[in-house]
Amino acid sequence: MDPLTALTEQLDPFPQYRRLRDESPVLFDVQREAWNVFRYDDVQRVLSDHRVFSSQLGGSGGQRQGGLFASSLISTDPPRHRQLRSLVTQAFTPRAVDALGPRIAEIAEELLDRSAGAGEMDLIDDFAYPLPVIVIAELMGIPAVDRDRFRRWSDVVVSQTRAGGVPQGSGGHAEAQAEMGEYFLGMIERRRTEPGDDLISRLLAAQIEGEHLSVPELLGFCALLLVAGNETTTNLLGNAVLTFLERPHLVERLQADADALPAAVEEVLRFRSPVQSMYRIAAQDVTLSGEQIPAGSRLVAWIGSANHDERQFHDPEAFDVARTPNRHLAFGQGIHFCLGAPLARLEARIALTALLKRLPGLALQSQTALERIESSIVFGLKHLPLTWENLSTRP
Repeated sequence: MDPLTALTEQLDPFPQYRRLRDESPVLFDVQREAWNVFRYDDVQRVLSDHRVFSSQLGGSGGQRQGGLFASSLISTDPPRHRQLRSLVTQAFTPRAVDALGPRIAEIAEELLDRSAGAGEMDLIDDFAYPLPVIVIAELMGIPAVDRDRFRRWSDVVVSQTRAGGVPQGSGGHAEAQAEMGEYFLGMIERRRTEPGDDLISRLLAAQIEGEHLSVPELLGFCALLLVAGNETTTNLLGNAVLTFLERPHLVERLQADADALPAAVEEVLRFRSPVQSMYRIAAQDVTLSGEQIPAGSRLVAWIGSANHDERQFHDPEAFDVARTPNRHLAFGQGIHFCLGAPLARLEARIALTALLKRLPGLALQSQTALERIESSIVFGLKHLPLTWENLSTRP
């Protein structure tokens, strides 16, 4: 197995990251035709310097290669990026996000009500996945009956990738993107005639310099919000619970001191980053760690490796709730810093608080074999079976 494939399949890729940082900090992968960047300073530069490292998918072939995402925020450079981002920023301002808090808490309690009496559940299927999907679906005005489609599409999009950062052209991936596109086209057309108080309606009404968004741009927004709006939080919740359960003393501390939870979430973001890598294109010849990278080359910035770089973090393999400063790159950097980061943090804080409060004696089910999502981009578990003390069955 080549080292890059190993990074996408192992539940513990961090020793491999360290070897690559030490031995091949900038590695060209012939098979995938991409430069892979592993050290913190290099990853930070690749993510931050949009003039040298473009986000445009596949250059001139971007629309063809990137599908629905080719016209989204994540695949756009300035000045268009700045214009597009300004349209959705208002939906994710601190005030707007904080206003979602009571509804997020309500959703968390409703999901826990379904399982609390049973004494067991799959955290991913029963809690970590549905919570952010319900939140983003309600923001977008998506009917509740369509939420299961979200998961299937998201799973295909994030799993069928290769380490070069470009989606594979497999039938499953193409089919999922086609279904997503058709669904959102229908939603857009309905909102044209019947606008509501939702994000899709607001995007339809929005204008940039007197012009409405194009259909590809609208589809790009919808697809990105669908995937980014739930995958990051789902995996953050799963990674957090796994990390906490590996340290029973930490569970006890967090149950006793809810104020410690935000710092614990930040350390989870560093320790098991939900997003492990991001792509870029070299807009010009550039040198990273002594390697000459020609203009037009694809690059993969390995966030998961950067967040374990001992050049930046003291004792990076230790999970330290008191770590300060904690300048992790889990949400990216620069102009493409994750727009939904405040929402993901709020969802994680509320959801984990409810989970720790409602489920005493929380533990992994015995003889559980954990599997990682097969993806070079996201890092999370397929399933996380849990048990806890069922107080309702006490005599």
